[in-house]
Amino acid sequence: MKVEGVLDRLGGVAEAAILRRLSSRARIRVALARGRIVRDARGRYSLPGADEAMRAGNRLSGVLCLDSAARHRGWKLKHQPTSPSVAVPRKRKVARGRREGVHIVYVDLEPADVDGVATAPVRTVMDCASRMPFDEALVVADSALRSGEVTEPELLEAAEEMPDRYRARCLRMAREADGRAANPFESVLRAIALDVPGLDVRPQVWIAGVGRPDLVDEKRRIIVEAESFEFHGRRKALKKDCERYNAFVLEGWLVLRFAWEHVMFQPDYVAEVLRSLVVLLMQQPLGQAVAPENDRLSA
Repeated sequence: MKVEGVLDRLGGVAEAAILRRLSSRARIRVALARGRIVRDARGRYSLPGADEAMRAGNRLSGVLCLDSAARHRGWKLKHQPTSPSVAVPRKRKVARGRREGVHIVYVDLEPADVDGVATAPVRTVMDCASRMPFDEALVVADSALRSGEVTEPELLEAAEEMPDRYRARCLRMAREADGRAANPFESVLRAIALDVPGLDVRPQVWIAGVGRPDLVDEKRRIIVEAESFEFHGRRKALKKDCERYNAFVLEGWLVLRFAWEHVMFQPDYVAEVLRSLVVLLMQQPLGQAVAPENDRLSA
């Protein structure tokens, strides 16, 4: 088989020993001379158009980890990686020139922690929970559950086995991760809401006869929506959503709506609005509508 065909089947990068076994030394030399493959490091080759993160891992004889591993698996992220994250053994010395442009994580991985060129699914979620901000890690965990590559029991079991300094963060992530979240926008909004005392939101809860909002606090009858401009780009969709929100309000629900810019760039504003509403509701019996002060004055 042609060397480039072998590399393509292997994801774009491979060790020389594997290429020799599936092709031949002569074909490797010819493909290299003709530019059909490139040498990333001694004994390691890749296709010229292979993903840069994969080539970085190949060059350093490491594996993709953190957000680079999540991206490799096709999981969603809050932000795309600014540089590849590569895991290498703790005692390995990597020359400064080879480290340039790469986020290196020194860690000793067990065979079960590695799946191909990246950390295994559960290990990837635990690493993100350990080392990334809560909202970014929640996006990864939600997406991992949606993909079906991990399950909630697997995450909980792995979190219990994490080192002491990471266990609390990982347990929180495992308990809050939810594959029902539709996208990173909703996951980040939920991460903000989960830090608001007195608020207990869950994604995509069905409200009989009305619909399935993005986030719902059933006890306080609060709905929190992540409003996408793309979804409301047509007047028909906007009209339908207005009718939907009106129906929620008529059923006794309080509806808050946040744009992508609010959630991604103004999280403090989102948190303050949510906190203010919870405080206002705590001053009144559950289920009682909140009357604006101006309405009382006009009565």
